[in-house]
Amino acid sequence: MPSLHPSATPASAAPSVSPDALSPAAAIRPTSVRWRIFLIMLLLTAINYIDRASLSVALPLIAPEFNLTPAIEGLMLSAFFWSYALMQIPAGMLLDRYHTRGIIATATIAWGAFQALAAASHNWIVLLLTRMGLGVSESPIMPSGAKLIGSWLTPHERGRGAVLVDGGAPLGSAFGAILIAGLISWLGSWRIAFVIAGVGTMLAGLLAWRYIRNHPSEHPDVNAAELEHITRGNAPVIATAGATVPFRELIRDRSVLAMFAGYSCILAVFYGLLTWMPSYLHKAHGFNIAAMGGATFLIFMSGFVGELIGGYLGDKWKASGASPNLVMRTMFSGSSLVAAGCILAAAYISNSTAVVALLCVALFFIRFCGMYWSLPAVIGGPDRTGVLAGTMNFCGNMAGVVVPVLIGVIVQWTGSYFLALLFFVAMAVGIAVFSSLIDYRPREQAAQAHQAHQTH
Repeated sequence: MPSLHPSATPASAAPSVSPDALSPAAAIRPTSVRWRIFLIMLLLTAINYIDRASLSVALPLIAPEFNLTPAIEGLMLSAFFWSYALMQIPAGMLLDRYHTRGIIATATIAWGAFQALAAASHNWIVLLLTRMGLGVSESPIMPSGAKLIGSWLTPHERGRGAVLVDGGAPLGSAFGAILIAGLISWLGSWRIAFVIAGVGTMLAGLLAWRYIRNHPSEHPDVNAAELEHITRGNAPVIATAGATVPFRELIRDRSVLAMFAGYSCILAVFYGLLTWMPSYLHKAHGFNIAAMGGATFLIFMSGFVGELIGGYLGDKWKASGASPNLVMRTMFSGSSLVAAGCILAAAYISNSTAVVALLCVALFFIRFCGMYWSLPAVIGGPDRTGVLAGTMNFCGNMAGVVVPVLIGVIVQWTGSYFLALLFFVAMAVGIAVFSSLIDYRPREQAAQAHQAHQTH
């Protein structure tokens, strides 16, 4: 098991680099180690969503074996989300204190172990404990991605890095049910399927330990040109960085509060669709199991493609010289309003093909908001990235815990999905509103601009 060592230097202090190492003559073409690292993070996030979906897929087999009542089934399904959400802030604090690489590898190996250990459960209480362990051990992965974004990517690359970290959510959601169900059908046992999934996750943790590093200067495969590219790109941000801001002050900041609220709206829509869309397609539009699975795959894959395209467009637009506020406010607010319009149209249209097409477009655009994962490094600075990212994910996942229950109440009360879809429309509009209140410039630059404005 990889060890976790406290950082020898403050989190904001990058390792020293000799002038020779930054010489452009040292290498002609920069290596692309940073992008390989974020492809590994994409893999880890996708596995994260595949493993968390495993119980939902296997529950029809587990429930009769353990004589589970519907209430116990609900408790089992919610155990992951509560433990995952409650550990977000502690996980972020750990990341601000200890090395990111060790935390990523340890967390991945641990959640793979809990996934595999679930196969040995002989009653529902043991299975419940393994699900809670899964939630606790998966909790550092998304905040870890935010830390790596701050140390490995320049301001004009962070949008692409953020959507690679976050893109595992729709990718894992699209493939998760297919892979786990396929394993169970092929092997004839949910227990063996869980063991295989767990061992695969632990192997991914070893891959992360082998390749990921905390800072570009620590990686043996990073050449001088790539190190120079990253160092020069982040030089303006480092030059304007001030003292570490107390967390109490941060959470009173308008941009920080708007970031928390905006991300909560994002996950309200995403988790709401993730949990209720299959039932909606089945009951409101008559989809059978095969059609429902195919439509769900298309909709979430559209979200994954949209996430990658959104990150690329955001970075390119900022690189052209446009202000971060113009780029991010336009992309977040514009994309979420398009998504709101598509979901609203789906509420009034009866044609099932058109509804699936509208939901594909909605998820395509709303996943532009995966770039939210670049914000903790910008708003909080390197010393507060972990705790801000953890708090943001805590707020979002608490919305994810509440919203599926709320949608169930709405559907039971009204007898239809119309008001549930309108709720998703309201949440998408909320993304647009809260995203427009965030100052996307680095904290010190934003503060200096505010002071200059008050002076004049």
